[in-house]
Amino acid sequence: MPNTVYTLHTNPKYSTLLFWTQLPASSSYEAGFGLILGVMYSFHFCLQVQKMNYRQEKKRATKELFSALKDPSVVIMSNWLKIRGTLKSWTKLWCALKPGVLLIYKSQSLEHWVGTVLLNACKLIERPSKKDGFCFKLYHPLEKSIWAMKGPKGETVGSITQPLPSNYLIFRAASETDGEFLCSSVLHHPVYVIMFLCVYIFRLNDSMLENSHMENDGYSDKSEREAHEDSDTAANDTGGRLTEESDMDQSDDLSPFLQATAYVEQDEEEMGEAGEASQVETVSEENKGLIWTLLKQLRPGMDLSKVVLPTFILEPRSFLDKLSDYYYHANLLSQAVTEESPYCRMKQVLRWYLSGFYKKPKGLKKPYNPILGETFRCCWLHPQTDSCTFYIAEQVSHHPPVSAFYISNKKDGFCIGGSILAKSKFYGNSLSAILDGKARLLFLTRDEEYVITMPYAHCKGILYGTMTLELGGNITIECEKTKYCAELEFKLKPFLGSSCNVNRVSGKIRMGEDVLATVDGHWDGEVLLHEKRTGHQGVLWSPNAGVRKQRLRRQVVQLEQQGPFESERLWTHVTSAIIAKDQNKATQEKFVLEETQRQEARERGERPWCPRLFTLNTDTSEWQYKYADTKPWDSDSCLVQFEKDGIIQAKVRPRRQHGAFTYSHTWTGQQKVSSAFICVCVCVCVCVCVFRNLRALSGQLARRTQQGESLSGHHCFILCVLLLFQLLINYVFT
Repeated sequence: MPNTVYTLHTNPKYSTLLFWTQLPASSSYEAGFGLILGVMYSFHFCLQVQKMNYRQEKKRATKELFSALKDPSVVIMSNWLKIRGTLKSWTKLWCALKPGVLLIYKSQSLEHWVGTVLLNACKLIERPSKKDGFCFKLYHPLEKSIWAMKGPKGETVGSITQPLPSNYLIFRAASETDGEFLCSSVLHHPVYVIMFLCVYIFRLNDSMLENSHMENDGYSDKSEREAHEDSDTAANDTGGRLTEESDMDQSDDLSPFLQATAYVEQDEEEMGEAGEASQVETVSEENKGLIWTLLKQLRPGMDLSKVVLPTFILEPRSFLDKLSDYYYHANLLSQAVTEESPYCRMKQVLRWYLSGFYKKPKGLKKPYNPILGETFRCCWLHPQTDSCTFYIAEQVSHHPPVSAFYISNKKDGFCIGGSILAKSKFYGNSLSAILDGKARLLFLTRDEEYVITMPYAHCKGILYGTMTLELGGNITIECEKTKYCAELEFKLKPFLGSSCNVNRVSGKIRMGEDVLATVDGHWDGEVLLHEKRTGHQGVLWSPNAGVRKQRLRRQVVQLEQQGPFESERLWTHVTSAIIAKDQNKATQEKFVLEETQRQEARERGERPWCPRLFTLNTDTSEWQYKYADTKPWDSDSCLVQFEKDGIIQAKVRPRRQHGAFTYSHTWTGQQKVSSAFICVCVCVCVCVCVFRNLRALSGQLARRTQQGESLSGHHCFILCVLLLFQLLINYVFT
């Protein structure tokens, strides 16, 4: 009898192994051995075929991509676009759209490559703005890098321009015609979506460029005129900047019923000198007489909250405004949130706390006592994190005088709330202003709360000697969750002390009872940190010239857009008189405000005052912001944080966003359709393979039946085993 013959065939179309076998005529052992060899060979052969196809496909994809990048004819569209960098300024760059990538060059000659954006990893969304032209944002939804590692010619380092963000880019084109048509014409295929939008962006003609004055700009650097238009005239366009996306106008519609407050950058700050020079006041003979007349009415230990002070010792701003001095370096809190070590977070919080003291007025000055219901609001833009810190304060009580405040930067992950009860005590030749209260700093993503206290201000030399203002007292920064605590002591100058003993501060950082580090220095100068374990000593804080340049620029509300009880507008006449050094007018205007407040108190009678933005927690006896939101920032659902009428809130992405160009959603739908189509094709292929094998076996059975041969049970068993192996292999490889 002839030996058993096994013939193996492969079908390249379906990548499926097909068996074509003759019935075994020898022993069952030979048949089983041949079957095992056939199966092993089939697996090995299919694996080799797959590896070869894998290498060929990889080479083909690489070749196609490089040919598309290097071939100058493979360009969907190219033109000049303005791109906003991390410094909040616009740079004009040459952009070339190719399949799947966006190449950015410094010039039209394509010689100076800046970067390559991978479009398949990005979302695209129209960005509202009042400025001329069409603005859109290209970003990674998971805040990952959108840049390719190498350029089209293998470059590893791009040309030098202003720094560009890593996980997003903001573009501006000159034309916004057909914008509504674009919003309603989102195609189904993801490649066509991005291509259609980019072609629309690039569809600029020379007249549009002339109208937007883009032809006078350099290849990458901003002209002086453009810098003036984009930065200096922001206030003329109603325009302050809202939050982390600073060129979005505050008055843009963020929701159908709510608009954000318009902020503008504050003028130059008034900074006092370091040391004792800016804390000493020389009083004229005329003013000494006023002080003496006032002091004759006082008794040692008396509270000065009800005493009307002369205007010549007043700093021309409200106490609510002065409390915001602690947040010009709020970026230190943004860095503290990202620290992995609890000890490093405590050091960073302590560094931020010390940053709020070195700004001092010139001379011995006291801010206005806020009137009941007075409010103040401002914000700071963070260029590094592209976010914004909002500050809201309100005078919630007049007797006793209590000021409540709330600070929030949800994107960077922190908020601060608290209240201050201002007390003052007279001791004869000196007086102290005590700030009784706590501030609670919360890191949203870590659920850590830091409880912070404040030092007191001490003024001496009222009757004799030189009038000097200092800080004194012990303060603590405690975190109950991590068990870390920082303690500082603000030391008053001793009676026989020299100038080096002025404004001294010392303290320690401990965990439980273990002291980890000690702190020593001057609160308006350099503060050193000495590590106990390593013995290393370094600078914890030093407000040198470089640090002062890094102060965040404060944004304030324009005077005409403020409410009648906002600090700047409320005290505007008193401030103007003090700046003009007209003490009589300043005193008169201050008396008008105080008398108006007394009249309102008489009309209110026994009814309690109800603050607009804060509420009293009866359990803790602390004032809390009514609209506090301590949920961590969700980049997928939260669009922007903004403030309106004292209410800090976040704009949340709607479930169905009209007018937003996100081709990734279309791509998801396309993937679902493609997956279903592939599954159907696989099922068809498997059915075809099984049908062909069964048909071949049926043919052999028919021929043997015609020849009069019969099949034994052993032969039928082998046929069934082969059929099961065929089904298993088809299932695995498909």
